Amino acid sequence: MQMQFSLAEAPDDISAEKGRKLFAGETGFLKGVVAMNGLPPADRVEVCFAGRSNVGKSSLINALTGTKGIARASNTPGRTQEINFFTQGPELYLVDLPGYGYANAPLAVVEKWQKLLKQYLSGRVSLRRAFVLIDSRHGVKKVDDDIMKLLDSSAVTFQCVMTKADKVKEKDRAKVLDQVRGALAKHPAAYPEIVLTSSEKGDGISTLRSIIASL
Repeated sequence: MQMQFSLAEAPDDISAEKGRKLFAGETGFLKGVVAMNGLPPADRVEVCFAGRSNVGKSSLINALTGTKGIARASNTPGRTQEINFFTQGPELYLVDLPGYGYANAPLAVVEKWQKLLKQYLSGRVSLRRAFVLIDSRHGVKKVDDDIMKLLDSSAVTFQCVMTKADKVKEKDRAKVLDQVRGALAKHPAAYPEIVLTSSEKGDGISTLRSIIASL
């Protein structure tokens, strides 16, 4: 079961070009949403990005879109308190979900975010895939497992994207991957392929672009 979670291979030339073209289009911030009635029309494909605070979500979105600061990176856990929608050309929404695992946010705020998240994941017909970001240095933690359970119950296919791969030595990577594979095997909504990325070095960005283009 665990071995089905193989590492995504680099795309062939045609797939890579499709991904490059999609992300060569203009990226724009559309809106931040704090309630379901604020969602934009479900008139195009969308993919969302989930990850605990400081996993490198903003950096990954910036690397994918080739922009500096379209998604604002922050060292303050829980800064993203709304669902942020970005347009990627005329065909795609990139959706930045609130970071989870924030220790300092008030309980009422956390509960509000979680409720909004559940409503969005369960009710968004145009959502094709969620990408769950896991820090390559730490593997899957309980808060990650919780979001995966939420995706299972919402029947949303999710794919694991491991961030900061350049920060882990080769000899330590296999151990972390084993732990991640074991965690993913418990989730029926998990897509059977892991994407290894480094926003800093650009590793895996072409692969992720081509996966999104294929959706």
